Amino acid sequence: MKSKQWLAAVFVAVLALLASACSDSDDKANDTTSTTAAGGDSANDTGAFPVTVTGTNGDVTISEKPVAIVSLSPSGTEMLFAIGAGDQVIAVDDYSYFPDEAPVTDLSGFQPNIEAIAAYEPDFVLLSNDPGDVADGLDKLDIPVLVLGAADVIDDVYTQLEILGAATGNIGGAAEVVSQMQSDIDEIVASLPEDLPEGTYFHELDEGLYTITSDTFAGQIYGILGLSSIADSAEGAAASAGYPQISEEFLLDADPDYIFLADGQCCGQDAETVAARPGWNTLSAVTNNNVVVLDEDTASRWGPRIVEHLRSVADAILANTETAAAN
Repeated sequence: MKSKQWLAAVFVAVLALLASACSDSDDKANDTTSTTAAGGDSANDTGAFPVTVTGTNGDVTISEKPVAIVSLSPSGTEMLFAIGAGDQVIAVDDYSYFPDEAPVTDLSGFQPNIEAIAAYEPDFVLLSNDPGDVADGLDKLDIPVLVLGAADVIDDVYTQLEILGAATGNIGGAAEVVSQMQSDIDEIVASLPEDLPEGTYFHELDEGLYTITSDTFAGQIYGILGLSSIADSAEGAAASAGYPQISEEFLLDADPDYIFLADGQCCGQDAETVAARPGWNTLSAVTNNNVVVLDEDTASRWGPRIVEHLRSVADAILANTETAAAN
């Protein structure tokens, strides 16, 4: 939420991560995660150390409960604080600015630097990606590193929370967060009418009309509430790993029921600017007041705050349903 440059950097990084995920889908951490304590006991039962957890970078053994964690993953940082490991975190990257108490530094999560990370003398490092073999470099310094990549489905979020709970000695806190998330999501879904008709949406990543398909993590969030992306049938959607750039003509022809703006804070986009675009004032989403400015962080991160994003989308659907009923 810093600038257009930030949005571009995030978008490029996401595409890179997705491209990597597509080529290595058989090796993804979320498909083979585990937590095992010394002696073969389940860490989820004992909370004992040493503990071995499995991430994108394979098995990682943590000998003692970490007390000096460095997180270069905004979503991971949110997870750590949510499960109760915040007081163990000594440094986070420059985009891990939530929660407010997170110790933000100038460390980069996009281009992690081994020397800069090691200078904090961490006993555990969390990454969301490893573009330059940083994990191997830190491993040679006897610093355990766990890489947890972007979630594909909500269950991946739960799994990552549980992994971090085991890795940091906060198993109970992680279990509570998972349980609360599941309860909140069930409540949000139940708040919608059972006979709610399916709807379509355009999720705007930037003014260049980059968007998401229903197959992405964000798209699956919408899917829970019965919405599908107009970009699913767009040319090149599959080749873009679910993040295609659509044409204005395609969007106007598709006429989505909702427009969700993930470029409001960074780029000043809102219902008024959307309506002012040539031809957009005739779109159903515009005429029915279904243009929604999203919080860019909750809409793009896969941490516990996906519940907030889901609730904002559900609120928009309920408001539209009530307006339609009134008319």
